[in-house]
Formats: sequence, C-alpha cells, structure tokens
Amino acid sequence: MAKSPGRGQRARDAAPRKFKKKTSPLIIEKVEYVDYKDVDLLSRFMSDRGKIRGQRINGNDVQQQREVANAIKIAREMGLLPYARRVASASRGRPSRDGGRPRNDENSVETNETEIDEIENEEVMDDQAEDQVEATIEDGEEA
Repeated sequence: MAKSPGRGQRARDAAPRKFKKKTSPLIIEKVEYVDYKDVDLLSRFMSDRGKIRGQRINGNDVQQQREVANAIKIAREMGLLPYARRVASASRGRPSRDGGRPRNDENSVETNETEIDEIENEEVMDDQAEDQVEATIEDGEEA
C-alpha cells in the first residue's frame, strides 16, 4: 500500500512547475565577447543597488553568467562600475526618546554656544545701528 505524502512534502510523481526560460540580452543583441568596457551592457545585469543579478533573472546560461560576472568585477576594479549604490530611504522608525525633537550630535554644547555668540553679536550690531540713527537725528535737529 502506497503512503500518501506527509505534511509539507510533495509527491514525486506530481507535475513539476514548468516555466519559459528567459532569453539572454547577450543572445538578443548577438554579443560574442563580453567586454568590461561596455558599461551600458553590464549595467543591465546589475540591480539598482549595484549587485550582480542571478542567471535565472538575467536569462543567461552558466558560461554567459560567468563571463558577465567577471567583466563586472573587472569594471568595478577599473572604476567604471560601482561596487554598491546608496539608495535614499525615509526613516520609518519610531520617534526618538527625547520626544521627537531633532537629535543633536556630540558637539551640541559647542554648537549652542556658537549660536548664542552669533545672536549676541547681532544684538550688539543692532544697538550700534540704533545709536548711529539717533545720532544722525540729533545732528539733523541741531542744524
């Protein structure tokens, strides 16, 4: 008597999933030699973050994928392609412990002192400007 497949197991005689294999851009464009200097072609085989995509995603066979990977690695060494790209992302974390106020760096005391000095300098400049205006008004009245 044949056992039924257990939980999480698939029967061996069940039909395997069939999918159409992607055709490689190398075959479509009839590329004979993958050159490390062809940055436009190589960047197609990389993700937006700079990783080399797998051969199932690219549609390459084993030999093509090996050639593409080696060309990308050489182009990275030469500085033609990036090792990784930064992707800007919005922070999705919870608010900070200080009640959501912007976090100051280690030099926050120094920063605050310089800001206070700038404000005091502006006040002194304003006082000097007011004194000059008053002096000119008094000179105008005397004349």
